[in-house]
Amino acid sequence: MKKLEDLISIYDGFPKKGISFKDILGIIQEPEVFRELIVSMSSSNIVKNSEAIISIDARGFIFGSAISLESSKPMIVARKPGKLPGEIVEHSYNLEYGKNSLSIQKKALKRFNSYAIVDDLLATGGTVECVAKMLDKNKKKIIGLLTVVELKNLNGRAKFKFPVESVISFDN
Repeated sequence: MKKLEDLISIYDGFPKKGISFKDILGIIQEPEVFRELIVSMSSSNIVKNSEAIISIDARGFIFGSAISLESSKPMIVARKPGKLPGEIVEHSYNLEYGKNSLSIQKKALKRFNSYAIVDDLLATGGTVECVAKMLDKNKKKIIGLLTVVELKNLNGRAKFKFPVESVISFDN
């Protein structure tokens, strides 16, 4: 999908020196391209074979909610600290530029047994690994990961034993 690549802006040195940030927000400014992307991602066996979608804060919510709607699958969220009420499961992870944590509401996890993880971008795999550890700890099955962009040279997918599908790959 060459058109998708054209809609991704690259910002060197953001959020800090040495990082080449891939901004996927241009995709959602083109409704027809966005629709085509969502229909394509929703037809993945990862989505078809899961009971629910789990989307990662924050840009993953954009794609996860659209895939949820298109596929008629429920969606739960993995949020950054202090954003979810009630009893939560929480885990910390390392970013290529820092450290953070994610949390999921326990009651949402109780409803479903198998998940498609959705995020905008796969880099080192830290956020996805964090979600995977929370799902594993709660004895949930991960069908696979869907991302719009993958930074191949960071080899994040090597951390996972489940399928990974990315629409676009960059070398850095």
